[in-house]
Amino acid sequence: MGQGPLSGLKIIEFAGIGPGPFCGMLLSDLGADVVRIDRKGPGRASPADVTARGRRSVALDLKNPAAIETCLKLMESADGIIEGFRPGVMERLGLGPDVALKRNPKLVFGRMTGWGQFGPYAQAAGHDMNYIAITGALHAIGTTDKPVPPLNLVGDFGGGALYLAFGLLAGVIHARATGQGQVIDCAMSDGAASLMAMFYGFKGAGAWKDERRSNLLDGGAHFYDTYQCADGKWISIGSIEPQFYALLLEKTGITDPEFKNQMDRDAWPSLKAKLAEVLAIKTQAEWCAIMDATDICFAPVLTLDEAPRHAHNVARETFVTLEGVVQPAPAPRFSATPGVIQGPPPRIGAHNEQALADWGFSESDIASLATAGAI
Repeated sequence: MGQGPLSGLKIIEFAGIGPGPFCGMLLSDLGADVVRIDRKGPGRASPADVTARGRRSVALDLKNPAAIETCLKLMESADGIIEGFRPGVMERLGLGPDVALKRNPKLVFGRMTGWGQFGPYAQAAGHDMNYIAITGALHAIGTTDKPVPPLNLVGDFGGGALYLAFGLLAGVIHARATGQGQVIDCAMSDGAASLMAMFYGFKGAGAWKDERRSNLLDGGAHFYDTYQCADGKWISIGSIEPQFYALLLEKTGITDPEFKNQMDRDAWPSLKAKLAEVLAIKTQAEWCAIMDATDICFAPVLTLDEAPRHAHNVARETFVTLEGVVQPAPAPRFSATPGVIQGPPPRIGAHNEQALADWGFSESDIASLATAGAI
């Protein structure tokens, strides 16, 4: 049994890349027993394969009928499934939701794709940037010259993995109350569109322009942007509310009356240039000494090397080191049932016997699978 609020939850994860493993990591970090179905073969996940942590790995040859039957038997005692193949692949393997739900009517069958299970793009390849491109999100992020991919945080992880984890847990709650499982069609394009809800609201209210860096929260405002310091490092300023903005002017020593026009969009470019000149006078460390832990809404822009050493992250143990690799700790935090990293990334097939036994397979069952070449 894992440690965390999801202890006792049983999830099957069909190995994939990107958002699928991240979803599995989130569930495992909070205590779920996540068994990952890997392709049969040698290999071990690197300690740096952070999103693979905390699982048990069962390696199966999905071209072998005995392996397919093994998956179906595992599904009989599972609460949920994570799969990220193109639409139709699980059906062709004989592992589609119609078959699975007959074996386990309470099963929550989570399907993660970029474009969803239907629609003109459903069978097309794509990546995070493509999925968020059709939602308005990519157009809204970047410089005045061009949209800029926001890593793969908005589509893969935000619009995909987090929505699938949320959907799986909602589905499990429903299944436990009613005995009815179901299929979750989790499209990253849908999730990314959902994440844009507030901005579509702003647009509907006439408060958002379809031009990058011309709005309150996209770097258009002088009081909500990043600025380079004397040492080449950067700081972030988010002084939206009047009292926070007043404190910004006080701490920077700005007395220019033009800065009183905080919400005058026409004045933003001029004010941004003036504020940049002021903030370029001191180093990042000097501004931290002046602004840290104040109500300016300020923080230094840290590199991946610097972030784990920041005092706030150290105090909260936001990062941990596992097998020499610095990585984020489980989140969010629970007062009564804290999550924990259940283990390092596993070697492929490392838990064939242990995991299958824990999920109801007898020694003779496991031996037969080995003899058949299924595992």
